[in-house]
Amino acid sequence: MASFIITAAIMFGFWILLSGFFDLFHITAGIVCSLLVSYFSHDLLIGNETRALDGVKRVLRFFKYLPWLIYEILKANIGVAVLTLHPRMPIDPRMITVNTNLKTEMGIVTFANSITLTPGTVTVGASSEGKFLVHVIEPGAAAILDNGEMARRVKEIEGDV
Repeated sequence: MASFIITAAIMFGFWILLSGFFDLFHITAGIVCSLLVSYFSHDLLIGNETRALDGVKRVLRFFKYLPWLIYEILKANIGVAVLTLHPRMPIDPRMITVNTNLKTEMGIVTFANSITLTPGTVTVGASSEGKFLVHVIEPGAAAILDNGEMARRVKEIEGDV
């Protein structure tokens, strides 16, 4: 029941955020639609009842992670712009393997997508054992992966698994 209520609240909040209408009809339609969507999909967003609170904590930790990721994306954008605008275009593309201790599907997907969102790096493959094959435009682009900072921050989102 907790995952249903949490999912309905998230869906309704999203509805309000996107609709921009606050009259009785739209609020009622938002509540009805949110309840219907939550009824059919509450186990997809939060999971089973015993893990509902863990799901909420994970979402909060993810929102804590986002500003750091956005900052890293901005830094990488500047780095890639410098590389491509440089007269000699000093790129040295290569494939690297990154090993992590990520265990959950959510952690693996978050890490893989974070790599791909960061300019100059693309996740080519990810395994359930926490191994990632990454294409980098030049070795410096992999610095954030080499020092383990991104994997550590994603591990914090996973929590104690």
